[in-house]
Amino acid sequence: MKKPIILTVDDELEVSNAIERDLRSQFGRNYKIIRTNSGREALETIRQLKKRNDPIALFLTDQRMPEMEGTEFLEEAAKIYPTARKVLLTAYADTNAAITAINKIGLDHYLMKPWDPPEEKLYPVLTDLLQSWHISNPSPFEGIRVVGMPWDPASFHVKDFLARNNIPYQWFDIEANPESKNLLDIQEDLNASLPSLLFPDGTTLKKPEIREIAEKAGLQTIASGDLYDLIIIGAGPAGLAAAVYSASEGLKTLVVEEQAPGGQAGMSSRIENYLGFPVGLSGSELTHRAVTQARRFGVEILTPQKAVEIKANGPSKKVVLQDGSELLGRSILIATGVSYRTLKAKGLENFTGAGVYYGASMSEGPAVKDKDIIIVGGANSAGQAAMYFSRFAKTVTIIIRSDSISKSMSHYLVDQIEATSNIKIRVKTEIIEAIGSNKLESIKLRDRQQNIEETLDLNMVFIFIGAFPHTDWLGENIARDSNGFILCGSHIQAHEKFRNISIGERTPYLLETSIPGIFAAGDVRHGSVKRVASSVGEGSMAVMFVHQYLNTI
Repeated sequence: MKKPIILTVDDELEVSNAIERDLRSQFGRNYKIIRTNSGREALETIRQLKKRNDPIALFLTDQRMPEMEGTEFLEEAAKIYPTARKVLLTAYADTNAAITAINKIGLDHYLMKPWDPPEEKLYPVLTDLLQSWHISNPSPFEGIRVVGMPWDPASFHVKDFLARNNIPYQWFDIEANPESKNLLDIQEDLNASLPSLLFPDGTTLKKPEIREIAEKAGLQTIASGDLYDLIIIGAGPAGLAAAVYSASEGLKTLVVEEQAPGGQAGMSSRIENYLGFPVGLSGSELTHRAVTQARRFGVEILTPQKAVEIKANGPSKKVVLQDGSELLGRSILIATGVSYRTLKAKGLENFTGAGVYYGASMSEGPAVKDKDIIIVGGANSAGQAAMYFSRFAKTVTIIIRSDSISKSMSHYLVDQIEATSNIKIRVKTEIIEAIGSNKLESIKLRDRQQNIEETLDLNMVFIFIGAFPHTDWLGENIARDSNGFILCGSHIQAHEKFRNISIGERTPYLLETSIPGIFAAGDVRHGSVKRVASSVGEGSMAVMFVHQYLNTI
């Protein structure tokens, strides 16, 4: 925890030394003492401290200084640290200035020079002021601070990345929070530098790429080894389960994740049908536990890194990453899961990240407070999001094209939704148009049964429709069905090109693809059950087949 700061300002070296000496003697154990020699120097110092989110508890400044008087400095300093206590050191002739400062800038106290003995004239006053500061000022946030625009897609993607990777951050809305501008060097074109991220060490990233954030936040983006027993592509439930079992059994294991561990499951606000958690748990919590467990066994997790090609030549296998680097592995597990389908409606693509969101991060809960929002979709992920957002939003309307959510949603979720007063369900309804300028302002709906159209004024829509795998990058040698899902085991024979495939004297293992030593598990696999528990089971089971394969090469 950072020590609160007492900052002194005095241009007379002898007096400045005396102040510092006395303050260190009495308060040095619990406070950081910083000495400056002018108002200008002090202002620059506190601006840098603000960028690091260092707490300032008290300003102690001389009144008579060249260039900037003490009261002038305190007036400017209070704009940056409004809760810091303000003490003025004065001569007898400056009493009127001190009294004026009490009324004008809220001066907390003024002290006559000299203050000897400090035990009587200095320490009791400052102790009282510091105690009052502590009562009203909790410990400062020590993570990343993000300054951005509320409807800016880039700001949304930064927040989403940090939240899904369990990186603590604090959000500052440049439009609503006056303190936001104190954190930045104000430029003529402020939008050109947003979003800006301020790190605890005082450094700033302005409009950064996601990988820059990952590297600065301490995530691993480069593999440390030359050869791995198992390379897992995708860190959803299947990939993380495989990583835990693989590494716990002595296999050198690497996970490659394009966005954030957890996949779609990691974005679920509440999973209540997962074995062993009778009161449920969030997808974020499940992901955090799994990542911690995997790393405990020595698993390397690269984030964010995207696999773009697999090269297989007998027992040698390479995973090519988007940055051109290559990873060498003895076996590979593809666990990339599925993505939400893009909703086709007029104008909708213009507002992605600015009112239209695919999936939902729990970090968006406060953003929907007292708003009317729409959720599109009727599967579990949509139901879980509806229940979560209902705690914040004024109303949550679930829109589906079919006639009932019970056809695709678990019974426990249907019961919860029907019992929640601010959740509405509109069946046989679809979005046909999104309207707005820089952000979503309204949407047009069509009742498919009555063929009636209406326009609703709202600015947040969350979409959870369909699921498709991103598998085009795998090339033609890995068999897939007509929807892109990977064929494994006996299902491979359903593909005309691979009908007579055999690997030496054996057929492919249950979770093995059409290339020996390359496996698939979870939602990306043809015929999989789209549930978290099923994916975890497949990921764990895949390791058994990896062992069998490795014993043959």
